[in-house]
Amino acid sequence: MSGNVIIKEAKFDDAVKTYIFFVVLFFLIITFIGILFLPFWIFGLGHWLSNKYFHTLKCQLSSKNLKFSKGLILRIEKTIPLENIQDLSFIGGPILRAFGLTLIRVETAGGGGKHNSSMMSMIGIIDAEDFKDLILVQREIVIKEKSQGYSVRPETAVGNNENLLQDIKTELIMIKQILQSKSQI
Repeated sequence: MSGNVIIKEAKFDDAVKTYIFFVVLFFLIITFIGILFLPFWIFGLGHWLSNKYFHTLKCQLSSKNLKFSKGLILRIEKTIPLENIQDLSFIGGPILRAFGLTLIRVETAGGGGKHNSSMMSMIGIIDAEDFKDLILVQREIVIKEKSQGYSVRPETAVGNNENLLQDIKTELIMIKQILQSKSQI
């Protein structure tokens, strides 16, 4: 057993579809060649593609990683180990706020390079604040486990419920301690 259990799968706000539609519409209007595609975009193609793109958005928080994927033509999938996350920030400019959306930007250690591979942005996650807090709590657990040398034991298999329950209890105690320490700050 790998020990990498999915904790939460994020849900995305339907307003993301409308946001994508209007962002692309804006770029079609300001570009010369885009004006040619404007009628197609407005009368069906835009709604269809925005909907298709929306259904490609996926984000999972597991016990060890944060995984995000998106894209129609160019499929982007990023898996970030939780211990590599350096910063989680919210971006909510006037346009995003008008749609009731927030953008969570995840910054990781190293790997900046040409394509800025050290960052990941997720737009329109429902209950984004709670999701961000859950990521931070799980990150603290992973870091604490690494510093203590704790890892999921191989004998914690599906058939061995007693060890599995003990591991779950240990995880819950660690979460409780982290939450208590954060409430004292």
